[in-house]
Amino acid sequence: MAEYVGYLASVFIVGGFLLKNLRTIRFINMFGCICFVIYGIFLNDYRDFNQWLWPVIIPNAILAFVQIYYLTSKNDKS
Repeated sequence: MAEYVGYLASVFIVGGFLLKNLRTIRFINMFGCICFVIYGIFLNDYRDFNQWLWPVIIPNAILAFVQIYYLTSKNDKS
């Protein structure tokens, strides 16, 4: 099941590059990042932190928060 979440994440990330509206791109990218975080946690034994894919989880979690920040920011010109 985790592999499908990984594929879904990839579709969101690639699909975001096909769009022109910056706000929509951020929204789609945020979903892709969240899917990658879920993928990184559940690909192996999610109960064992040592088996989590930290190089996948950390940057995508940060990027998801960046997208949330810009989506909720009043200064966003998109």
